[in-house]
Amino acid sequence: MTLQAPLLDGSQKTFLASYLDSLSMLERLHRLLLDVIKDDFERLNILEINPVQALLLFNVAENEVTAGELKSRGYYQGSNVSYNLKKLVDLGYMHHQRSEIDRRSVRVRLTEKGRRVRSQMHELFARHSEAIVRRALIGIEDIETVNSSLKRMERFWTEQIRYIY
Repeated sequence: MTLQAPLLDGSQKTFLASYLDSLSMLERLHRLLLDVIKDDFERLNILEINPVQALLLFNVAENEVTAGELKSRGYYQGSNVSYNLKKLVDLGYMHHQRSEIDRRSVRVRLTEKGRRVRSQMHELFARHSEAIVRRALIGIEDIETVNSSLKRMERFWTEQIRYIY
C-alpha cells in the first residue's frame, strides 16, 4: 500500500510552496549563523572550538545543566551534545561534576574561560542587533512577529513528535 499525497487546492499549494521556502531559509540561516560565528572567532584567534560549541557555551550561560537538559530544550542532538560537552570540558571551557543526588548524571557549568567566550558571543550578537536597528533592516514589531510565528511552528512540530494526528 502506498501513501498518496492529498490533492491540494490553489491556496494550499501556495501555502505549501511558502512553507518549503521557510524550511530552506531556516536551514540556510542556521548554516550562515555558524559561518558568521566562525569568521568572528577566526578574527579573535579563537580557534580551538567550533561554532556549535560556542553556541553551546552561549546557551548554557550562567546555568548549571545536564546534557539531558540541553537535549530536552531542543538545542542539540544526542551524541552531538555529549561529544561537544566532553570536548569543552577537556579544553577547559566547562567544569563538570557528578550530581550528588543521581550519580549517573553529570552537571556542567562554564569556567572563566567559557564565560569569556560567552561574552564574545554576546558582544557579536549585540553588534548585530545594533547594526540591524541602525540600518533599519528589521523593526521591533517585525522581529516580534517572526519570533511569535517561529514559536507557533516550534509548538506544531513538537506536537507532531509527541502525538499522532
